[in-house]
Amino acid sequence: MSGPDTITINTGQEGSAKEQIRSYISKLKSGEMGALPAVGALLLLLALFSSLSPFFFTTINIANLLTQAATLTMLAAALVFVLMLGEIDLSAGVTAGTGMAIFVKLNSVDGWPWLSSFILAFVFAIMIGTFLGFFVAKVGVPSFVMSLAVYIALPGVMLLILGSGGLLRLEVPEIQAIMNTNLPLWGGWVLLAVILATTFGMGYWDRARRLKANLPARPLSLLIAKVASIAVLGAGLVYFLNLQRSLVATNPIQGVPTVVPIVILILFIGTFVLDRTKFGRYMYAVGGNPEAARRAGIKVTNIRITAFVVCSFLAMISGVFNVSRIGNVESSAGRTIVLAGVAAAVVGGVSLFGGRGRLAHAAIGAMVIAMIDNGLGLLGMPAGVAFIITGLVLLIAATADALARKRSGGSVLRT
Repeated sequence: MSGPDTITINTGQEGSAKEQIRSYISKLKSGEMGALPAVGALLLLLALFSSLSPFFFTTINIANLLTQAATLTMLAAALVFVLMLGEIDLSAGVTAGTGMAIFVKLNSVDGWPWLSSFILAFVFAIMIGTFLGFFVAKVGVPSFVMSLAVYIALPGVMLLILGSGGLLRLEVPEIQAIMNTNLPLWGGWVLLAVILATTFGMGYWDRARRLKANLPARPLSLLIAKVASIAVLGAGLVYFLNLQRSLVATNPIQGVPTVVPIVILILFIGTFVLDRTKFGRYMYAVGGNPEAARRAGIKVTNIRITAFVVCSFLAMISGVFNVSRIGNVESSAGRTIVLAGVAAAVVGGVSLFGGRGRLAHAAIGAMVIAMIDNGLGLLGMPAGVAFIITGLVLLIAATADALARKRSGGSVLRT
């Protein structure tokens, strides 16, 4: 058996165009559709809500949609790390809420410097992730039970921190700016240029490295086509967001929301870690077959603990986004959004049974969930309708995941 350093993940991104198409069709036939259903749902919802509401496809609503989706995107990305192992963290949302309660309390009430308070909040999140990971990986407590216990306990901690009022206002301009400001008009174009250069550079480097090792490599034409597609879509979005969207001429609002490049950077780093590091390869290996990974020399326990730590850390970032947007932290922070985060990840094609999932796919799923909520709100539908539709979408995605696993010869039961 090969050692852990030789474990690779077959992404289907190597070889000629014909080989890639053949591989993709084979995956579709086996039921492994990835993010394709989520992309289709996204396009369908975009067309549907644009036709039903004259306000949906406007600059102000698209900018608001991107901002609103940022919190859910980050939480879904956090949950990918535990879902890939066939685990769950129901406490991710309240961990973020409690961390932000600590941050705001120390800064606004106790007078601590905001940066020190901010760092301590993330230390708290890391401690919670380590605590969860230890009991799940070392002691053997099921992740559902363990995270549910923390989910129940942390709101009590928040109440003790926030006091009888149960609410504290955020008074840090640097944090408030994340969700309430925009890049300068040139900033969006610089962001697009960096994305294009990074995509092409990494793709070309991968291709050159594989050719040097006499391995199948992606044709250069496909890489150029990918970069060109991103350029066209990105340029259209940047141009659209740079249009004036304020209703008051004396107070112009233009540009890409500040939170967008932050989310893109975090997703890029996370994707790099999962796709190009030993830790990422080990994550996929442990999620696919823990026993085989253990026999290959991978320290499965350490990988599982680290996954919960990363999940709590990224969830804390989603808490920062949420508090930045609403301007305060309350005792109920994070209680409901975690379920939407799980839904977003699963809708994006992340498997509930482990071994399969990508951060970009979770982000697409988050956009689907956010678009449902946004579009139905513009149509004046009751909030209950959004919950029902989101639940149905999740049910369809989870069923497709289970059927795909059965067709590929896997079991839907974790042992």
